[in-house]
Amino acid sequence: MEIKVLGTGCPKCKTLYKSVTEVVGDMGIEAEIKKVEDINEIVAAGIMLTPGLVINGKVKVVGKVPGKEDIKKYVREEL
Repeated sequence: MEIKVLGTGCPKCKTLYKSVTEVVGDMGIEAEIKKVEDINEIVAAGIMLTPGLVINGKVKVVGKVPGKEDIKKYVREEL
């Protein structure tokens, strides 16, 4: 599983990255978690508001920090 947190390094982006890392650890699954800060790569993914969450190439969240339960739901959808 590939999970990308897209954002330029703002506090919300950092919070989302931390939450995703904790959720993946709690779920005990193997996932490659990438932090994408390159603006060109963010725009290429179709993200116009950060933070963004992309799991296995599918955009799950744009412009907000979801709660941990929501993140778990998005991860389960891609298992």
